[in-house]
Amino acid sequence: MRAFYGIELASPLMLGTAQYPSPAILAEAFRHSGASVATVSLRREAGAGQDFWALIRDLGVRVLPNTAGCHTAKEAVTTAHMARELFDTRWIKLEVIGHSDTLQPDPFGLVEAARILCDDGFEVFPYTTEDLVLADRLVEAGCRVLMPWGAPIGSGLGLNNPYGLRSLRAHFPDVALVVDAGLGLPSQAAEAMQLGYDAVLLNTAVARAGDPVAMARAFGLAAEAGRLAHAADPMEPRDMAAPSTPVIGKAWLT
Repeated sequence: MRAFYGIELASPLMLGTAQYPSPAILAEAFRHSGASVATVSLRREAGAGQDFWALIRDLGVRVLPNTAGCHTAKEAVTTAHMARELFDTRWIKLEVIGHSDTLQPDPFGLVEAARILCDDGFEVFPYTTEDLVLADRLVEAGCRVLMPWGAPIGSGLGLNNPYGLRSLRAHFPDVALVVDAGLGLPSQAAEAMQLGYDAVLLNTAVARAGDPVAMARAFGLAAEAGRLAHAADPMEPRDMAAPSTPVIGKAWLT
């Protein structure tokens, strides 16, 4: 697993902190998931107050504040500076939303904000699509992590474009890649990791599950299983059957 701005994570699972039925369930879900990173919205934290921030600190994981809800580069940059001051971290998950229905990122605003923040010393985790040209511009801007979506945020559709995600992995072998958004099932997290991705990030699939704690544990196990499977160099698929039992020495009746 590639490092994230020099930081090696114990688990390839990153979890969001929104929409849980209660703070206690949020904390329990994190403990059972084994997640290494918690993403936190500055706007949500500001409204929740110090109790929420104390809860996040007690999770014992790295905090990745995000610019959720920002629709312009200026708005995202301002929010990122506020987050750095509040959370005392250079990490920032950069979101610049361009489409209100799909929550697809605005590629132009995203690159603009990424360049400004990288120049200002931030370690930027941009929420992007699987577009190779956009990814190249973000890397040129200074990003050492890319977070392409699997599907629209909160949709649970899984990996809509496996070809695009595989291409992204092949074109950026030294960049840490995280599938962010759209995962609904643990099997989809395993699939993303089997493509060679370094982590997965999700929120709704756990927070809105009937049993968020059990689902969090399932996602943690699935992400780790996918990581191990990719490292084990899986067999290539075949068009024809191949016997697993040798025929040498088999008795033939005539």
